[in-house]
Amino acid sequence: MPYRRFFYLLPLILLFALLFGCALEENPQPQPEHVPPSSLPVVVAPDAARSLWPTDAPTIHAVSAILIDARTGRTLYQKNADEQRQVASTQKIVTALIVAEQDPLDSPVRVAREDTVVEPTKVGIRAGESYPRRQLLRAMLVHSANDCAAALARSHDGSLGSFAGEMNSLAARCGATCSHFVNPHGLPASQHSTARDMARIAFRAYRNPDLRDAMATKSYCFRYANGRLCNLEPTNKLLLRDPYCNGMKTGFTESAGKCLITSYSKGGRDFILVQLGSHAKYIFDDAERMMQWAQNR
Repeated sequence: MPYRRFFYLLPLILLFALLFGCALEENPQPQPEHVPPSSLPVVVAPDAARSLWPTDAPTIHAVSAILIDARTGRTLYQKNADEQRQVASTQKIVTALIVAEQDPLDSPVRVAREDTVVEPTKVGIRAGESYPRRQLLRAMLVHSANDCAAALARSHDGSLGSFAGEMNSLAARCGATCSHFVNPHGLPASQHSTARDMARIAFRAYRNPDLRDAMATKSYCFRYANGRLCNLEPTNKLLLRDPYCNGMKTGFTESAGKCLITSYSKGGRDFILVQLGSHAKYIFDDAERMMQWAQNR
């Protein structure tokens, strides 16, 4: 009978399964490499790498840049990555990290008059108005609103000076030890960072779901305290033209030049590219070119 034959074979089947299971335990399958946000070192300079490495990478216009694997922190490309310079509004990522990690995002922030005295990019919030912290955070990241950045910083620590101290402490925890920040929005001041440091900060921000969601937003409807609605377009135009771009932050001042931190995900791979000090209109084209090159590495 077929059933009786199976009954006799059952001990052999169980013995084989047991032996096979032991073999798997002795030789476990490799797991995807995971680097926790606080793990260091990440974004280190490759051995024997020069200021421009590798030499077969595409030519881009940024004065300094770095491209990393966003999952492991491994450096894939660098160009003057340790040159200190102003980074404009890309340092709003530092502000966003402090707020997202330490503050209740759904609690209200009451706007003070000093929050509104910033230029040039702002949404026009007014002293005395209250907004959910999450709403100000999203407006800051999507539209680079300086007034929202100031309100978030002041409400966190009482003053912009104290908040700057928090920014520098966070940067140090990320391994960004060549950075010094004095304001939450990146407007010109005696402050600086490097492409490598900003990549380390972006590496941490990429792991925060609230920030990932906000920086990937392609359009945001901002509701003012009086009920008026305003649609905010993203300053990161790659979000509107490349389906594989999923963040992060733009920046521009005359002293810093055009700056862009881009996150990109395609084919199971994730990348972060930092470009600082570009004075050409091709900064988004350069980002796409670098990401396409990285896909084939």
